[in-house]
Amino acid sequence: MDMERVLVTGGGGFLGSHLVDRLIAEGHEVLCVDNFFTGSRRNIDHLLGHPRFELLRHDVTFPLYVEVDRIYNLACPASPIHYQRDPVQTTKTSVLGAINMLGLAKRLHVPILQASTSEVYGDPEVHPQDESYWGRVNPVGTRACYDEGKRAAETLFFDYRRQHGLDIKVIRIFNTYGPRMDANDGRVVSNFIVQALKGEPITIYGDGSQTRSFCYVDDLIDGMVRLMGTKPGFTGPVNVGNPVEFTIAELAEATVRLTGSQSSIEYRPLPADDPRQRKPDIGIARDGLGWTPHVPLEQGLEKTIAYFRGVLEAQRPLDRAA
Repeated sequence: MDMERVLVTGGGGFLGSHLVDRLIAEGHEVLCVDNFFTGSRRNIDHLLGHPRFELLRHDVTFPLYVEVDRIYNLACPASPIHYQRDPVQTTKTSVLGAINMLGLAKRLHVPILQASTSEVYGDPEVHPQDESYWGRVNPVGTRACYDEGKRAAETLFFDYRRQHGLDIKVIRIFNTYGPRMDANDGRVVSNFIVQALKGEPITIYGDGSQTRSFCYVDDLIDGMVRLMGTKPGFTGPVNVGNPVEFTIAELAEATVRLTGSQSSIEYRPLPADDPRQRKPDIGIARDGLGWTPHVPLEQGLEKTIAYFRGVLEAQRPLDRAA
């Protein structure tokens, strides 16, 4: 692919910063847009000053007027702690952000990818979940700001496709983990690792039998880039995630073993509308993109644990100084 100027909204976030790294490595120019509501400059500090990297602090709920060749729309808080902190803003980011980025893509006649989520399936009644399943979401629950916001964004993308002929791509992201996760985002992998490294009790919500499928970040980004590279007409939605299923209790046990921690495990009540099962059917990604995940859970956990060890060690001098 020739060098292009690529816009990544939410480029300071966990996934966004890894995507920016991938695009820079491929030789593209990248305009990284983030308002840093949940993203972090730390994730992109290593790119500041790079001749093909530009950072713009901007909220996608407001229009953006730039000239680019492709758009990846990743802007939105993605963990329950963050998206429930300001649920109105979360919904606005999903809906108004989609409208503004779709309007930009329409003006420029460029392809645009929407980072959607497995949360559009809610607490699913079918297992595994394929893209034809419409989902089971509580529209008035505490998670609805994110779940319904992402569902509405998908609607907007497909309506722009039907009404304006826009070249859209919609990826449904399943649980993803890896370096640069926020230690305080409340997601299960980061929670368990930080608790284990600190020697604190590992908190499992529910009885631990609920399942998730964990995809390492490098695999996820590869699927995202492959989807953007498809011809117009390959719109998705496409599930991208790891179809190997683990219980939350199994994840906790693996984390304790790999960190060498003495942490105990504590059980707490399950939050409202928390899905009991989550596993992607990746048939479309496998057949249409030639994509399957390659990083096994323990290998990915080891890399993620090493990252969080570094983060916690860097914090210790600051804690002592305080």
